[in-house]
Amino acid sequence: MNVDSVCLAHGPQVLFKDVSFTIGPKERCGLVGRNGSGKTTLLRLLASQETPDSGSITIPKGYRLGYLDQHIRFSKPTVLEEALLGLPAEERESVYKAERILFGLGFSQDQLSTSVQNLSGGFHLRLHLAKVLLSEPDCLLLDEPTNYLDILSLRFLTRFLQSWRGELLIVSHDREFIDTATTHTLGIHRTGVKKVRGSTAEYFSTLLLEEQTHERTRLNLEKKRSHMQEFVDRLGAKASKAAQAQSRQKMITKIPALEALAAIEELDFHFHESPFFGATLLDAKEVTFGYAEAPLIKRFSLHIGKGERIGIIGKNGYGKSTLLRLLAGLEAPQTGSVSLSPNGSIGYFGQTNILRLSEKLTIEEEIRQANPALSYTEVKRICGLMMFSGSLSEKKIGVLSGGEKSRVLLGKIVAKPCNLLLLDEPTHHLDIESIEALMDALEAFSGSIVIVTHSELLLRRLDLTSLIVCHAERQQVCLGGYDLFLEKGGWEEEAPEPPPERLDRSDVKRKRAEFVNQRAAMLRPLKKEIERLETTIMALEADQNADFEKASCQQIDMEAIMRRIGKRSQEIEASYAKLFELGEAYEKRWNCET
Repeated sequence: MNVDSVCLAHGPQVLFKDVSFTIGPKERCGLVGRNGSGKTTLLRLLASQETPDSGSITIPKGYRLGYLDQHIRFSKPTVLEEALLGLPAEERESVYKAERILFGLGFSQDQLSTSVQNLSGGFHLRLHLAKVLLSEPDCLLLDEPTNYLDILSLRFLTRFLQSWRGELLIVSHDREFIDTATTHTLGIHRTGVKKVRGSTAEYFSTLLLEEQTHERTRLNLEKKRSHMQEFVDRLGAKASKAAQAQSRQKMITKIPALEALAAIEELDFHFHESPFFGATLLDAKEVTFGYAEAPLIKRFSLHIGKGERIGIIGKNGYGKSTLLRLLAGLEAPQTGSVSLSPNGSIGYFGQTNILRLSEKLTIEEEIRQANPALSYTEVKRICGLMMFSGSLSEKKIGVLSGGEKSRVLLGKIVAKPCNLLLLDEPTHHLDIESIEALMDALEAFSGSIVIVTHSELLLRRLDLTSLIVCHAERQQVCLGGYDLFLEKGGWEEEAPEPPPERLDRSDVKRKRAEFVNQRAAMLRPLKKEIERLETTIMALEADQNADFEKASCQQIDMEAIMRRIGKRSQEIEASYAKLFELGEAYEKRWNCET
């Protein structure tokens, strides 16, 4: 698949300008970029659902695309029948294939015969995803496939995509998912698209280096231009120096002019903490709650102390969001009690709260509602922290995207001082950079946190004191963090690995010795080459830093040093690419032998 010099604008907003890239055989690519940068639009262009203003997109003849978009249409009466439509026509009887994908994405046996119309919106998306995966196209185009997936379904999808034999382009806000499932990262930045072999971290690192190089080069060129202009201004009026001044003026016109990079707003905030001097913030005792005859929450008790960090995990439909709403006081338990300390102050973030934002109000007005005591200046400051600076804060809620509405909700929590954060999937609708800022703010928050999330990265970053694991008919409180939970047995719902073949003790020792010797022989050459490359990269980067230091001096040949920097940047990038390739080969051989 080849994209060549594509340009596209939506009204006054330029999305893509001279974008060119290729997706090669067996490349699995993650697509990242700020909300509104054009990720979904790029997928639509590749799927021929939108046409570029100029440029071309070349797809090989007979090459099939499987596109997971946000427009879902179903025609069959049951879940299984609908899923079977995803299979090629000649395989429509292969029920086992459809069942494998459906079960992996969290459908139960009973749901397979259920009417599609009875499914929730989240399961509609899962069924749509199942059909796309079953179609076995040459290239998968997946737009936010992890939305509404719980951790177990996300794990299944990750394993499925890791074994995908064709090409792949994924849009996702889940950085860990992208890094695990893909081999390359494509990033939309400043109306361009850059492709990097490796993880999102390597992409952002490359982007940062390029922008730093651009800015340093621009400043050095400006210094050189200014120095030469001073000479022209000082000596241009003297007849004896007129020729020299004219020559310098011509040289000035040949110095390339680099534009200063426009500043890009980023989410940067901390939660406004309300002091708490007690020991217990919230106490839930013997809480029972349900929407039908069988209770969803049954005799659940929880003590939340000062500074505790608690994660709520479990399959969708097992009551995670309901439990959080009970703790927030938004639902009343049928039996039992939930009591908040008199000095406790809750900051609640829930996905359904996006729907409670008034579409007729402006962002400023919504923020002010959270704390009417705030001055106009304080409201504007919070709007700015949420990336709504200047006149942007006057936009109506009704015209905002899902990500922008999520930032408004965060702003409302920031506006109201709190000491207990109750967060239900707060990373939904946020881009990767905003999620990083949110995680930084949560780590810095000294109050208590209870969070529902499917992000294993976030569960690990928060250094949890305990977990609430929601099962089909009970809620289990486990002390310690997420990794300890996995070590102690993990998910009941996840199928166990088949037991290994039994060997007697002498066979075990012999096979172990053979294994160690064979693996060492296979890995030794790769390890030496990796070490050599790492040494080379360190030397190149040291030389590069030295040249950047020299660039601040005016008495040098600027063109020569910039050529050196550019050439060395290419060498560093090529070395990193080779290092990544060798590292991948090393890991594959290690895993294969393990």
